[in-house]
Amino acid sequence: MLLDTQTNLVIDREIEQFFDSQSKHAYEEYIQKAMRYVTSFLDRNQFYSGDFISDFTSKQHLITPDPNINLTIDEALDEIKELYLDHTIAFHHPAYVAHLNCPVLLPAIVGDLVASSVNTAIETWDQSTSATLIEQEMIRWICSEMRLPDTSDGVFTSGGTQSNFMALLLARDDYAFKHFGLNLKENGWSEVVSKFRFFCSEKAHFSIKKNAALMGMGYNAVIPVAVDDKMKMKPDVLVQAIEKEKQSGNIPVGIIATAGTTDFGSFDPLQTIAKIAREYDIWFHVDGAYGGSYILTETHQHLLSGIEQADSVTIDFHKTMFQPVCSSAFLVRDTKHFKYVSYYADYLNPLEHRDEEYPNLIEKSIQTTRRFDALKLWFTLKMTGTKTLGAFLEKVHYLALDLYYNIKDDLYFDIAHKPELSTLVFRYIGLNVDSDTLHDTINLYIKNTLFKSGQASVASTKLDGKVYLKFTLLNPKSTIDDLLNIIQMIKDTGKDYKNHN
Repeated sequence: MLLDTQTNLVIDREIEQFFDSQSKHAYEEYIQKAMRYVTSFLDRNQFYSGDFISDFTSKQHLITPDPNINLTIDEALDEIKELYLDHTIAFHHPAYVAHLNCPVLLPAIVGDLVASSVNTAIETWDQSTSATLIEQEMIRWICSEMRLPDTSDGVFTSGGTQSNFMALLLARDDYAFKHFGLNLKENGWSEVVSKFRFFCSEKAHFSIKKNAALMGMGYNAVIPVAVDDKMKMKPDVLVQAIEKEKQSGNIPVGIIATAGTTDFGSFDPLQTIAKIAREYDIWFHVDGAYGGSYILTETHQHLLSGIEQADSVTIDFHKTMFQPVCSSAFLVRDTKHFKYVSYYADYLNPLEHRDEEYPNLIEKSIQTTRRFDALKLWFTLKMTGTKTLGAFLEKVHYLALDLYYNIKDDLYFDIAHKPELSTLVFRYIGLNVDSDTLHDTINLYIKNTLFKSGQASVASTKLDGKVYLKFTLLNPKSTIDDLLNIIQMIKDTGKDYKNHN
């Protein structure tokens, strides 16, 4: 069936939108115009417009594409400014201190633009060629920084949750194969696997339990271990938990230590935990999604001592190395363990054509199609350098300490901990208010009021069942005055609630 004349006319008119040699001038025009709109986003005074969801749903006609209307680049940019750029959260703004969202470096943005434009698919050599070598070199670089052995390897992932998933999967399958001769990849579930147990701090990331559930093992396959007053896993309690599970007929297969917990930035004692893992001959994984990048600093080298003994490591460059999402990596001590996720497809990477000289990265990934996320890190290392990155990280750490010392004696605050990384957890205390329930209400009111007004974005969490506020500091350009300004907003908002209730 031939296309009708009208359809052919539309195709002829719009086909110039494809990125190729004929559209390079249009590409330059689009990028330059888009750049002007993005830079206008940087001129916003607030981190957020403060609009309600109803303000966006009222513009549904702009959100939904009209099949009968093709906008010009100017019209589309005008609409996305109204829908998105004027309202989206600005992570670079000094009033944004909520979550693990870092400001991004210009070299990384250049790398992201190049990668998106060329659109390399990184899974096989015949799709990526030298891009494969660049990703491999970025992996070798971070493995070297972690002091992992020459047998180590890794792959870029979508983030810490995916990396932690791979860690649990490899730990489970490796234990099943070594101790029971089970090939779970080939033959699927075995009843003995229901007895497998992982151990992690009670402050570990939620993805550990989530991933155990996704693997069919259930939340109960993860045994939480108590922490001390610095929010670090207690090694003696870890040993007790392992022995208790063994006595119950269960089988310890892995320990997950955290290098930088999400809430408190605390580092589990890696050296001691590594020794325990060796004594029990089980997998040792370090979730360094938050704190792993601090291997580049002088201030935190001692806290990461022991990571070189890990069987696997998670690290998120898009948390603490100032990269646009996604930029994360999963590292293994021995590349042979990637056999548990490898698959050879006839059309893509047939086993009989496997060639060590021309590697196919799909053999190490649970994703098939992947972006060339390593390129933005390459630009960053080439243009910014590791010493500068380390200095940026040290600055936000000292900023967190500075804030701690500024408010630790303030009667309006109960401080949960002294910062070990770049987070500070604290609770607003209303004077002459004795009820924990009322304090929970006030602290949530402060968080929500500041966010909705566009004044500041502060996170909340719970400690011992009580609601606390949290600053997550990732912006080296922030100052102590910026933070104290938010602290004053918190005080004013808390007092306002008390006065009106």
